Amino acid sequence: MSLAFSGIRVGKKYILTNFGEVSEFEVIANLGRIDFKLKDLHTLEPYSLSDLIKFGKGADFSLWELR
Repeated sequence: MSLAFSGIRVGKKYILTNFGEVSEFEVIANLGRIDFKLKDLHTLEPYSLSDLIKFGKGADFSLWELR
């Protein structure tokens, strides 16, 4: 079962699939109700969760914690 945004925690690593794109990231900071500052695990580029979901949630949307 996929996680809800309320289950996201600072310091944890996640994988998000949306509209066929896969993103692996670490949560750096909580920016508000459902927005977070993220760091890409491959490029180390910072971005926000709102950037990943700004076009909505696709049929393939899933969010999982990496272990």
